[in-house]
Amino acid sequence: KKQEARSIYIKKRATLSTSEKNKFDDLLLINFQKIHLPHLLYVHTYIAVNEKNEIATDHLLYYLEFKNPELRLVIPKIENDSLVHFEYNEHTQTIVNKWGIEEPVNGNPVSEQQLDLILVPLLAFDEHGHRVGYGKGYYDKFLSKCRPNAIKIGLSYFDAVPHLDDTEDFDIPLNYCITPHRNYEFR
Repeated sequence: KKQEARSIYIKKRATLSTSEKNKFDDLLLINFQKIHLPHLLYVHTYIAVNEKNEIATDHLLYYLEFKNPELRLVIPKIENDSLVHFEYNEHTQTIVNKWGIEEPVNGNPVSEQQLDLILVPLLAFDEHGHRVGYGKGYYDKFLSKCRPNAIKIGLSYFDAVPHLDDTEDFDIPLNYCITPHRNYEFR
């Protein structure tokens, strides 16, 4: 069940040392570079919460910017129980919200339909591409508004659980999940 996986993987992630995280981040980048991606213009990412040992995406974004020089980064903000999205660059001001998540204060709005690739935060995932987040449903609502061909990539320090028993029809599966040990591709 999702709640059980959520509890287990919050604890597992909390026990990672800085050296383990650094090693895993390097391995994640190596595995990320193995995915064949089309030309990208808009990439949606999250800003990791260090206190929760979330996977920082900076090293992956530098790689994507190198491969796609016109790349525009996009980050979310929670407004009225939904995510809204803004371009993220050196002019973007951010603040930390009540959940400890860094959000944009300003920026150019971006619609979900413009996004080519979404880096999706998660706590756990199964072998079918279903993810476990923090349980608020923000990302499932958001992903349902994206183009069907938008690429959804999860990032995890841990391998997949075999199966989540309580997935719902509204759960949006990932296309890929990258771990330090292997890449998962879902269709």
